[in-house]
Amino acid sequence: MSPFPYRLVATDLDGTLLRADESVSARTRDALAAVTAAGAAHIVVTGRAVPWTRHILDDLGYEGIAVCGQGAQVYHAGEHRLLTSLTLDRQLAGLALSKIEAEVGPLALAASRDGLEGEVLMGPGYRAHPGPLPYVPYEDPAELWAAPLTKLYLQHPTLSDDELTRAARATVGGLVDIVMAGPGVVEILPLGLSKATGLSLAARRLGVKAAETIAFGDMPNDIPMFGWAAHGVAMGNAHDELRAVADEITTSNEEDGIAVVLERLLSV
Repeated sequence: MSPFPYRLVATDLDGTLLRADESVSARTRDALAAVTAAGAAHIVVTGRAVPWTRHILDDLGYEGIAVCGQGAQVYHAGEHRLLTSLTLDRQLAGLALSKIEAEVGPLALAASRDGLEGEVLMGPGYRAHPGPLPYVPYEDPAELWAAPLTKLYLQHPTLSDDELTRAARATVGGLVDIVMAGPGVVEILPLGLSKATGLSLAARRLGVKAAETIAFGDMPNDIPMFGWAAHGVAMGNAHDELRAVADEITTSNEEDGIAVVLERLLSV
């Protein structure tokens, strides 16, 4: 058996490593264990902030570094501490939000507060995803801006996610970054922030280079990560924008797409 060709395996969570029930299959766990036994590191790179990621990492027995919050947070899972954290300029975000709403009309909002215990605030009309992830409802708009934030979430009553993303980027592209991270998840981020920036910071701590990295993802917010890594693998369920820039397309997250690729690479 030849050595595993990469020193770092970067995986998104939702729609990639996780199945619809938020579990990781035994086959995928075994493939990742085999990769780490072969000398590579596995790093989770997710749009979720730390409070929404930590329970998954703990269940996996994951004790390394994770990139959370679309790259805003580099988190040491074994030590349960933030190594780096970048917050959204609230004044700039408020300006961007007003410009977007002037263009497309009122939006339903949610926001992720900074920190290990940062709450996710959910405003009137925002459609929460079903599941165990906790939200804190708010009514007074001032609550949204009362503490440091890592991101804002946007939803429109009639525009699709793609339409809202395009309209927001066209309106405020020079002020903030706009990403689509999943169904019903369009986000305002600090300008220049991406999964690639967070992953590059984490990789530097691990002593690994982009040329030694394979990345797996499913949504447009994974595009910068694919641009940074040597090899980008889109899941079979991936958004068309990510599929268009991927080096390879595997099976879906429900069909162990990560394991399919890692097993092949391990057997070469």
